[in-house]
Formats: sequence, C-alpha cells, structure tokens
Amino acid sequence: MSQSGPLSDPLSEPRRNLVGIGRAELAAEMAESGAEPFRARQLWHWIYHRGVTDFAAMSNLAKGFRERLAATYELGRPAISSALASADGTRKWLLRFGDGQEVETVHIPESDRGTLCVSSQVGCTLTCSFCHTGTQRLVRNLTSAEIVAQIMVARDALGEWPKPASATSPATPVGEDRQLTNIVLMGMGEPLYNYENVAAALKIAMDPEGLSISRRKITLSTAGVVPAIARCGAELGVNLAVSLHAVTDELRDRLVPLNRKYPIAELLGACRTYPGSSNARRITFEYVMLKGVNDSPADARELVRLLQGIPAKVNLIPFNPWPGAPYECPTDAVIAAFSDIMFAAGYSAPVRTPRGRDILAACGQLKSESVRARRTAPAPAPSA
Repeated sequence: MSQSGPLSDPLSEPRRNLVGIGRAELAAEMAESGAEPFRARQLWHWIYHRGVTDFAAMSNLAKGFRERLAATYELGRPAISSALASADGTRKWLLRFGDGQEVETVHIPESDRGTLCVSSQVGCTLTCSFCHTGTQRLVRNLTSAEIVAQIMVARDALGEWPKPASATSPATPVGEDRQLTNIVLMGMGEPLYNYENVAAALKIAMDPEGLSISRRKITLSTAGVVPAIARCGAELGVNLAVSLHAVTDELRDRLVPLNRKYPIAELLGACRTYPGSSNARRITFEYVMLKGVNDSPADARELVRLLQGIPAKVNLIPFNPWPGAPYECPTDAVIAAFSDIMFAAGYSAPVRTPRGRDILAACGQLKSESVRARRTAPAPAPSA
C-alpha cells in the first residue's frame, strides 16, 4: 500500500469516530482510503481487543500512517456525566453523547461474574407503569456505536483491557477472572424496537477477535415485541428474557401496555418456538413482584400453567421503589411463598437480590439524570 498523502482532507470534514463500526464497514473505510486489507484487521484489534483511545498507541503501524489516521478519524467515547458507586459494589455511569442526550449503564459485580446492564434507547416508548424509565418519553434510538461504547466505557473504568508490554514487564492479557463477563440488554429502552442497531452492536461484542463476549453470556430482554423475537433468535442466538409481570391480559394491559398489541398467548407462542431454546438454554421470564397486584398464590399457580411446554426459569424481582412510584414491594414472606410454588412445580424461580438501590441503579430505576435535573430545576424568571 502507498502511505503517501492524507487519508482525507482533515479541514474539509469532521473526523469520523471508528468506535462502533463493524468489520465490513471498517474494511470498506480503509479500502476507500487506499489502505491494504490487513490494516483494517490491525485497527479492529487495537480498537476492540486492546481498547486504545489514541492512534499513537498502535505500535505496529507506521508513525506516518498513525498520524494520518489521527487527522481523519477519532477513537471517541461518550462523556461520563456522573459515576456512582453503591455500597454493594454496583457502579452506574451516566453517559452523555455528542447531541447532549444521556443514558445510564450499570455494572453489577457478583462472586462468579460481572454483569453490565446496557441501554438501547434514550428514554422508552413502552410506559410500563412500574418502571421509572417508562416515565421518561422516548427521545431516540441509540446507534450501534453508542451501544458498543457503553461496554467500552465500562471496560475503561474497570481496567479490563490487556496491558501492553513495557521495558520492565510482559504484556498482561485479560484473564478468566475479569470483572465484565456478561451483558444484559435490560437498561433504558426496548431493544427489539431498535433491532438493527442492537444487532450490529452485539455482533461487535461477540466477535472473538474483539470484545469477545460469548453469545451465551448475552441476554436480550424484551417486553414482548413478538414479530422480532424469532429474528433475534435466528440471527443473534443470544439468551432471551421476557418481561412478563402478569398472568392475565387484563392486568398486563395495565402494567405493560404493549400487551394490548401482543397479548400473553401470542407472546408465549413466540417463546415456545424461540430458536435455540432448550433445557440447557432456558428463556428467562422476569416478574416484578407488586404488593397486592400480582403476588398471590393464585397468580403463581397460573404462571405455572402458562409456562407449560416452555424451557423456562422465572426471575422474581422485588419491586424497586422510585420517587412517586404507585406500587409497593410485597413482604419477603409473600415473595418466598410465590417462589416455593414455582419451585414445587419444577421451575427455577430465584428471588433477585436488589442491587444498587441506593444509587437508583436497580431493576426498573434507571432514568437519565439530566431529565430528573431538568424537571426539578427552578423555573426561569420571566423576562422583563
């Protein structure tokens, strides 16, 4: 390849961010610039395996080529508007993108894994009545780059990138004890209403020569966008989680308004045929426990009946309060009785331990801090 001349005129256009573009697009970008094909593979390694944020760190590229890359492209991350740490070790980042919009991303450490809860939209269109995010209007979908960037910011903060060799020490790979092992698309937004961008981001995340997160370690949660469920299973093969929360259409219509479009029978039909589901790869049904609403023994028995024939497990989620919430959490005894009925029927139904409640990072509590701030700020004084 000839490395003479700039890749493009840096004065004629803004630098393009290479973080978040897929293999084919990166290869096309380099080919258009006149670079040899192996340059795209080198860049992919540095961006997604090494996590570098400066072209100057790409030591196996010629200095002149690195300088031309830096003049044309960038390796940007969203700004961190705030970073909070819970008493239980949960961490939450409020990330701000170039247009000023913000989302929250949460890391939940456990003894055997570290799970990153990733957002797919700014706000949400579903208005589920028990969910804090649902009180924030949908602003826009996140791009694939903005979804991937959440993983990369978390790896930055956790020190999860392989450390390069130095004059005094050999290179340090990321080991099996890494802190970020699992991804759940359970943050702000409905992932299947932003399928194309979510799919593109997950393909980058799963690439074995990049972020290298196994599809078996990735779970996509949906409130029940039935037409996209089969496509998700066929094209991505990730684990599926379904936000169920009720055993009758009458109640679910109120809790999850999307049910009016895709009722329970239709949703469970899509789950029964989800590609790849089996006893080894069960579908997770999320069930937020709401005091006096969906927590009775009769509800538990009906849930057992509904799930017959589906390789399933149930996550029972104690309701996590948020300011102005219209619901309360049942007592531990009520939740335990519900769980016992499920276990007795052969379904795993663990009670999820609330994590990060003190920083509003628990399930159903995410909401852009910028929105909360705008709503609580004093009104401007009238102009004269």
